[in-house]
Amino acid sequence: MNIITHKKHNISFKKISKNALKVLCRLQKAGFEVYFVGGGVRDLLLERIPKDFDVTTNATPEQIKRLFKNCRLIGRRFRLAHVVFGRDVVEVATFRGYHRKPAKSVFAQSKKGILLRDNVYGTVNQDAERRDFTINAMYYSINDYSIYDYVGGIGDLEDKLIRLIGDPKTRYREDPVRILRAIRFAAKLNFNIEKDTAEPIEELGHLLQDVSASRLYEELLKLFQSGYGLKTCRLMRKYNLFQHLFPTISEDCANKDYSSFSERMLDSVLGSTDLRVKKGQKINPAFIFVAMLWYPLNVLSARLVRERSLNHYDAFMQASNIILNKQIKTIAIPRRHIATIREIWQLQFHLPIRSGRRAFRLMKLNKFRAGFDFLEMRAEIEGKEIERLSKWWTIFQNVGFSMRQTMVEKLDDPDSRA
Repeated sequence: MNIITHKKHNISFKKISKNALKVLCRLQKAGFEVYFVGGGVRDLLLERIPKDFDVTTNATPEQIKRLFKNCRLIGRRFRLAHVVFGRDVVEVATFRGYHRKPAKSVFAQSKKGILLRDNVYGTVNQDAERRDFTINAMYYSINDYSIYDYVGGIGDLEDKLIRLIGDPKTRYREDPVRILRAIRFAAKLNFNIEKDTAEPIEELGHLLQDVSASRLYEELLKLFQSGYGLKTCRLMRKYNLFQHLFPTISEDCANKDYSSFSERMLDSVLGSTDLRVKKGQKINPAFIFVAMLWYPLNVLSARLVRERSLNHYDAFMQASNIILNKQIKTIAIPRRHIATIREIWQLQFHLPIRSGRRAFRLMKLNKFRAGFDFLEMRAEIEGKEIERLSKWWTIFQNVGFSMRQTMVEKLDDPDSRA
């Protein structure tokens, strides 16, 4: 174990959230061993602002709940305590222990090695070995303000390496989401994935199909909405992980040099999302799915027209149902987002139809702005016809009523069409 004393690290007591300190101090006063741990310690050492502050202790979840009236216990697979301060939630975990013939009530594992239940408690050094990556297994003590490093996290932080603790294949099988976490941390921190940690990723990527769709949705938000989505996406492509999360993005929509419409759209929407995150602007998760699935939708729609002799609109509607139904089996997109996705897609079908009062009615629709934003993204990829349509709508939104009327009337004149 490596102990980094207060004088040898840059973490200040003042940089830890007041609510996390309240939790730490109360557990300490109650006689429990307690530490600030995980990504918060890592980020402070890197002089980043932590997203949250996690606490770990030898107190059981039930003991924690008795100490805090504002505490709720969550999780079946991993029992955790959430101490709630308004919108701020401090997560408190009990030290994990080794799996040595535990009772079935506290530990269970699938035939593939995935941990189904893991409430085996132990000591702080055992807890360190049970964590995923070395850089997330450093413990800050409020007793002496030292950092306790049991697994070489400080060295990997200095070397900018993402390294799994233990045998990588075993750890990935225990929880396949660790594959995505390795990718996310590498992108976020601009670190390299250590050789042995990286080697099994592509081979074991299929295990992601065994992860619950609801959990994958939550992970997807972290992957693509944290400001490093484009870099994350490229790492996922490198390790051939995309097909396991987005099976609808098929060979019809992809190629080896990443130049297809589908892949160019991925780069566009994720680059745009990263920019919005940096500017502190709001992000709607539905928009990412709109963009990602648009070209698979069009490929399938064209196929339905050919194979089932459907008209374009009916084929489009059937294809959207098929694409979304297939996608939610992998990633549980909430219903409210599904509705938004459908609206934006349908707007792409209706935006070219502008004669009469249609253009005026379209502008009044709730999702018009989102539909138009997506049209602009398509224009960058699909070429002149969509560029002209996008330009027409840009002008239409920025002129007065009489000019709008003139623009609509000109649509009937072949020599004046936008």
